[in-house]
Amino acid sequence: MKFEITPIAYIQSCYKEKFATPRQPGLVSAAKGQIQLIPPFNHPDTVEGLESCSHLWLQFVFHQCLDQGWKNKVRPPRLGGNKKMGVFATRATHRPNALGLSVVKLDSIQIEKQSVILHVSGLDLIDGTPIVDIKPYIPYSDSLTHARYDFAQLAPKELSVIFSTPAQLALNQQDNREQLSTLIRQVLAQDPRPAFHEVDEARIYGAKLDCFNVNWRYLKTDQETTIEVVAITLL
Repeated sequence: MKFEITPIAYIQSCYKEKFATPRQPGLVSAAKGQIQLIPPFNHPDTVEGLESCSHLWLQFVFHQCLDQGWKNKVRPPRLGGNKKMGVFATRATHRPNALGLSVVKLDSIQIEKQSVILHVSGLDLIDGTPIVDIKPYIPYSDSLTHARYDFAQLAPKELSVIFSTPAQLALNQQDNREQLSTLIRQVLAQDPRPAFHEVDEARIYGAKLDCFNVNWRYLKTDQETTIEVVAITLL
């Protein structure tokens, strides 16, 4: 038996590539996006009552992985990229049906003629991701305080983020500098580098966030590892 799934919407996201996109939703509250419903699903009737929800479940397609196949076992980044686990015991992007599930905060609903746009935040989806279903998050049934996942029971430790003088000057020139600063800090605090990378102060990393190229490096002392943003430039 086979099923055909049709996208009902596409998301416009501040994440323009996989690298530096958070591995879980809700970790970067400053990450904002817009879910643009497409015909014939963009009728105002389809979202009537949705304003009563604070959060939404999004079912989506890992569209950048469709032609890359999948394996029975994968290497989760949370385990350092060295230990293998069964694909169904992880949230790996390379899955048999390439489907993902995410929860986001619903900030507002915009309806204009035949346009229905859901403004959301806390997302972990790449720009252009196809959305195949939207459901309300129901706290009494969806929030299970007694649930456990032994491999990742707690959120990962966040790193401190500082800005070099050139990066701070570039940031100060932006009209949305406070929002951009918060986005960069929250994203980089999740430590987006590959799990097998050791700290190398000479290595410069880069990612596309919103309309900017952001470059950073890692600084290590005896006490902690710190991220230094070294450059912010327009795409």
